[in-house]
Amino acid sequence: MTRIGVIAISDGRDHVHRRNTGFIRSKVDDFAAALTAAGHDVISGGLVATNTTATAAARSVAAASVDVTVFSYAGWSFPHFTMLAADATTSPLLLVASTDPTEPGLVGMLAAGGALDQIGHRHTRLWGAPDDAALIEDVGVHARAGATVGSLRGSTFGRFGGRPMGMNTAVANTDQWMRKFGVDVEEIDQYELVLRAEKADPGEAAAGREWFERHATVHYDGVKLTPELLERQIRAYLAVRDLAAERHLHFSGIKAQPELTENFATMDVAEALLNDPYDWTGPKAVHVTATEADMDGALTMQLMHRITGTPVLFADVRHHHPDRDVWDLCNSGQHATWFVARSDDPADNLAKVHLHPEVFFFPAGGASVAHFAAPGHMTLARLTRRDGAYRLQPVLGDFECYDDATNAALAAWSTPEWPHAFARLDVPAATFLVKFGANHIHPVPGDRRRELRVAAESLDVRVEEWTREPAPSR
Repeated sequence: MTRIGVIAISDGRDHVHRRNTGFIRSKVDDFAAALTAAGHDVISGGLVATNTTATAAARSVAAASVDVTVFSYAGWSFPHFTMLAADATTSPLLLVASTDPTEPGLVGMLAAGGALDQIGHRHTRLWGAPDDAALIEDVGVHARAGATVGSLRGSTFGRFGGRPMGMNTAVANTDQWMRKFGVDVEEIDQYELVLRAEKADPGEAAAGREWFERHATVHYDGVKLTPELLERQIRAYLAVRDLAAERHLHFSGIKAQPELTENFATMDVAEALLNDPYDWTGPKAVHVTATEADMDGALTMQLMHRITGTPVLFADVRHHHPDRDVWDLCNSGQHATWFVARSDDPADNLAKVHLHPEVFFFPAGGASVAHFAAPGHMTLARLTRRDGAYRLQPVLGDFECYDDATNAALAAWSTPEWPHAFARLDVPAATFLVKFGANHIHPVPGDRRRELRVAAESLDVRVEEWTREPAPSR
C-alpha cells in the first residue's frame, strides 16, 4: 500500500477563505475517499490559509513518510503558500487542480506551478474531478513510483564476486550509485558462499532436492547432475539467503563465472529460488538476484520488482528469429520459475520445469532450470549507461509460447537445456540491436512504462523508448 499526503491550499484572505472552506473540504474529502478506495493510505495535512500553516502542514505530512505529496487546488490560492509548503516537502510533489468551473482551481494551480518553475522546484501537474478514475490512477502511478525510488535510498546491494568474464556493463561505480540512487554496495567474496554452503543444514538441502524431484522433472545423468550436486546448489541458495538476512542485503548479484562454475557448481538453482516467491517451505519474499553479479541488471530488477510486486525475469538477448520476428531471451538457468505460469503456487510452475545437467560451459556441473515463459503482455527494460550517464531503456513486448514441438525446435537453435522466453518486441530488430546498451534485459508482466518514466524522472535519468519506427542508418 502506498502512502499519499494531501494538503489543500486556500486563499489567504480571511473572508474568502471562510466563504470557500466548505467547498474546498468537500472536494478534498471526495479526492481522499477515491484514493482510499483505490487502496492508498491517505495522510491529511489539512487546509492551508496562512504562511505558518503551510510550513507546518508540509512538515507534518513529511513526518508521516509519505511516498508522494499532493497539493490540492479547488479554487484560487495564494502561491506563496505553495512555495513555503514545497520547501518543507521531502517526497515527490503533485499539484492537483479541481476542474469545477465555479471556482478557479486551475488558476490556483497554474500560479503555484509557475512560481515553483521559477525556483526550479520539480513537480507534476494533474487535474480533474476529485473522483475521476483517470486522475486517481495517475496519482497512483506517481505514488508507486515514489515508493519505489524511496525504497532504493538507504538500501544495500550484496555483490558476491567482481566483474564476470570482462563484462563492463555488469559493473557500476559505487560512488555514483550512492550519489544517484542512495544504494550502498557490500562486497562479499564468493568463497564465503562455498564456506556457508558446506555448513548449511543437510536436512534442508535434502528437503529442497526432494521438493524439486516431486514437482519438477530432474534429469540426473550421474556425472554433471547428481543428487549430491543438486543439494550443493540448494545449499548455495541457503548460504545467500542467510547472508542476506545477516548483512541486511536488499538485493544481490552473484559472479559465479568462472570460479564457481568451474570448481563448485553453477548458481542457476540458487538464483531461480532467490527470485521466486516460494521454495519448499512455502511462500517467501523475493530476493532479487542477478546472475554474473550484474549491478545495473540487479538495480533494474529491484526497481521493477518494487513497482510491480512480481518477480522479474533476467535474460540474455540470445537470438532473433527473423521469420517470426521473435527474440529468444535465454540465459543459463536463473529465470524465476514463476514465469512458467505466473502463479504463486509452485506446483503450477514446476510441473513444466526441467532440471537438466549443465552444458559444457560449466564443468563443475549442477542443474540448469529449464522452462518456457508463459505468454502475455510485458514491459522489458534496463538501466544502461552512455558516457557515464544513466539512461532507462524500456520497450513493450509480448511473450509468446507455442506447442511443445515448436517450443523445442526454437530452443534447439540456441541452448535447449536453459530457460527461454520468446518475445515479440515493439521495436524493429535493427533499431534494438543498434541502440540497446547491454546484453541483459529484464521483463515484468503488463505495461508499467508510466511508473518507470516517473521513477526515472525522479532519479534524473533520461528515458529512451522505441516503437516500430524505421530502422536507423548504420
